Amino acid sequence: MIVDPRVTERRNPRTADIDLASPQAIVDLINAEDRTVADAVATQREPLAAAVAAAEQTLRSGGRLFYAGAGTSGRLGVLDASEIPPTFGAPPELVQGIIAGGPAALTRSQEGAEDRPDGARADLDAAGVRAGDFVIGIAASGTTPYVRAALQHAKSLGARTAVVACSPPPAETLAAADIAIVAITGPEVVTGSTRLKAGTATKLILNTITTGAMIRLGKTYGNLMVDMQASNVKLVDRSERIVAEVCGIAREQARDVLTQAGGSVKYAIVMQRLGVSRDEAVRQLDAAGGVIRRVLPGEPPPVT
Repeated sequence: MIVDPRVTERRNPRTADIDLASPQAIVDLINAEDRTVADAVATQREPLAAAVAAAEQTLRSGGRLFYAGAGTSGRLGVLDASEIPPTFGAPPELVQGIIAGGPAALTRSQEGAEDRPDGARADLDAAGVRAGDFVIGIAASGTTPYVRAALQHAKSLGARTAVVACSPPPAETLAAADIAIVAITGPEVVTGSTRLKAGTATKLILNTITTGAMIRLGKTYGNLMVDMQASNVKLVDRSERIVAEVCGIAREQARDVLTQAGGSVKYAIVMQRLGVSRDEAVRQLDAAGGVIRRVLPGEPPPVT
């Protein structure tokens, strides 16, 4: 019997008869496998923390964070990057997702794109990757040629690098990565379908890296989202509630302060709590690296 060295390509003995299972049994089998994913990610706490620190340092120094991947891995990178501007008020160029095959690959498989190293190099050059950036290659199986080439090219440009995988990557890929985050999720429910457990692990990992970096950059006050873009009715409501709660004022007053702050929750909180102008709030926050806790005494209001 041929045993594939890639863990994600091996057959799962626990789901060998899933094609005979009832809908309820299918749900139970998939759920049982999914419950193992968080534990697999937890084994990578140290390299994950290193990636959070690297992302923070990169972004504070004027660099950018790039994800590079193919198929599901690439789509997850693009998804995570696209959620940073509305969640944390960051410019879209700060975190970017690069996917083999380009934008068309987001909705339809681009056959063979993951096997083209030249495509990875061209895509990184087109995105302007340079020294001082941080490139994270995502490869569920650990062997994707596009990702390996992306990491090697990024390293040659002087960028920091990391790899996210769910099966041990080969030596040449590890050699191109400053940080290796390898969460072994085991054989999939459907053999080789890495959009399942490997995809879930990847989403958890990317969430952790960018959320952690944004928190370190001062994008939250406690666990409150204070740098979001209030781009719809729900977020406008959330902005007003946060300012009212943190500052202990009525909703109407919170709305007025937000208007004076140009819609910025962070500036509105500092303006109201310290009784200063928007310009002064901006000055103090800039001097504090954007972290509200370094500007305001005390803690956010307790959770009720």
